[in-house]
Amino acid sequence: MSRPKIVFMGTPEFSVPTLKALYESFEIPAVVTVPDKPKGRGQKMMPSPVKAAAEELGLRVLQPVSLKDEDFINELKEIDADIFCIVAFRILPTAVFTLPKIASFNVHTSLLPKFRGAAPINWAIIKGEKKSGVTSFILDENIDTGNIVGTREVAIGESMTAGELHDELMPLAAELAVETCEQLLSGEYQRLTQDDSLASPAPKIFRDDCKIDFDMGAEDLKNFINGMSPIPGAWTEFEGKKVKLLKSEISSEIHTKPKNYLIKNDNFLLQTASGTVKVLVIQPEGKKVMQIRDFLAGYRGNKEGILE
Repeated sequence: MSRPKIVFMGTPEFSVPTLKALYESFEIPAVVTVPDKPKGRGQKMMPSPVKAAAEELGLRVLQPVSLKDEDFINELKEIDADIFCIVAFRILPTAVFTLPKIASFNVHTSLLPKFRGAAPINWAIIKGEKKSGVTSFILDENIDTGNIVGTREVAIGESMTAGELHDELMPLAAELAVETCEQLLSGEYQRLTQDDSLASPAPKIFRDDCKIDFDMGAEDLKNFINGMSPIPGAWTEFEGKKVKLLKSEISSEIHTKPKNYLIKNDNFLLQTASGTVKVLVIQPEGKKVMQIRDFLAGYRGNKEGILE
């Protein structure tokens, strides 16, 4: 008896553990990812992390420029796959996601229907959620709205950044993808309809969205800094240069002066109307990411002032 055929679609490093986990359990006749892109000073063409992993495993890789390309669609038809598994890829046209014999499903990095969209990990932190997770759902015509098959949950720590949550969700996505394939193949799975009234958007984040508003309260400021970290990074102007603040926590320090930053006892404190936030990780313009103590060790500027 032939092994079930699963076509995998993904692009970034987040998708790689899922590809490797599926490879251990199923036949992967093809992996679909984005075309190679120029990177670095030399603009050398570089593969996506998923392509690099697929080639290490000896798997066939498809890299369509357009997902509506007829030759690409015909290649998928010839594979005659049972399931398409999608993790951090592009929006599939109907002509593609309806090809498998059983279903196409996506593993999304939120507890749907919360945080539908391109940046669910960031928005979960920014909005102060206490838990997050991954959700597998059957693809349909609309984005992130299909029937839910399974979930995995994880707690969000008080000072957790989006990058740290990303890393915690990676292995959970792989586990859930394998489990969802097994359920779909057996026919024994739930199809939980999403409650659209509970949905919240998680749109793509741009550089201008990341400028810090110092009028927000302490909890919101902490969440904003952590939710934008490490990419694209919450930023402000500090002594005439752009600086990214990449990790923070609530401080018990009380600062009453009419300034919104204070450097005291090796701490970089941000004052708000509702409390104080301590900066833990910083990236000055043109320099590497560093712990705040390392930054302050070489700092000789003003000990207090206004950030805008």
